[in-house]
Amino acid sequence: MLASSKAIVIRGPTASGKTDLSLKLSEKLPLEVISVDSVMVYKGLDIGSAKPSKEILKQYPHHLIDICDPRDKYSVGKFVDDAQEKIKDIQSKNRIPILVGGTMMYYKVLQDGLSELPSANDEVRNQIEQKAREIGWSKLHSELEEIDPEAAQKIKPNDKQRIQRAMEVYMISGVPISELRRESKNNNEFKFLNITLMPNDREELYRNINSRFDSMIKEGLLDEITSLLDERLVSKDSHSMQSIGYREMLDYIGGEVSLDDAIDAAKMSSRRYAKRQITWLRSMDDPYKLDPSDNNNLKSIQDIINSHFEAKN
Repeated sequence: MLASSKAIVIRGPTASGKTDLSLKLSEKLPLEVISVDSVMVYKGLDIGSAKPSKEILKQYPHHLIDICDPRDKYSVGKFVDDAQEKIKDIQSKNRIPILVGGTMMYYKVLQDGLSELPSANDEVRNQIEQKAREIGWSKLHSELEEIDPEAAQKIKPNDKQRIQRAMEVYMISGVPISELRRESKNNNEFKFLNITLMPNDREELYRNINSRFDSMIKEGLLDEITSLLDERLVSKDSHSMQSIGYREMLDYIGGEVSLDDAIDAAKMSSRRYAKRQITWLRSMDDPYKLDPSDNNNLKSIQDIINSHFEAKN
């Protein structure tokens, strides 16, 4: 048995194989997975979040999956509280918590606190400015009201600079700027062994992203969303339905775009999200960086873990 006060972190961009790797590690080590994914928390959002199957969830202990009603909003602050509780609980059983997922803001706040706002991003700003040219800043302000009513109340509809910044922060982090501005102390309670899956071949990652979304469509993503709507478990304005893949399919269901265009938009959103994730990962500068395509990753990570965890009888 291995013993340590550390929690393991495996993070990487979407479609980089984090979940499969964590399952293989769980077969060899006394691990329990804590999901770090802002979509998997929602009940019923299974296919579009690439949630592990019910059989896998039963076989391998997972936490922070299917814990939130899809009509409700799950916040980064709630994640930190829940994750800290699960880490303590798992360690109390002499098992090792392994945090796995790609919601980088969750990692950032869990380890560093909420105090820092993300830096300006030219690509995201250009996207916002392009949208403003298409629909106008007042309409963007209305969108901000949906995302972050607290910030929108303090920003005038003609204040382009502040609207852009608030939208930019949300697009980069997935967290409203008003929430990020609330003070939070750094978390020094836990120690983390941080491991990054960093693709060397960006084009291969993008192909995996496109292929995975095609699989989601074949597996019934549209039926999943339609069922959620029909059973009134969500509305098109629910926070959960703003997730990548779901919002684009809602545009198709609402008759706004063709299915092919909706699929292309979802793939593009996923690729852009992966690019932002990689930017986050570079700024985090984890001590261990592995290429997801390396067939020796399982052994490499086992060796890394063994070097940080003491054997205990």
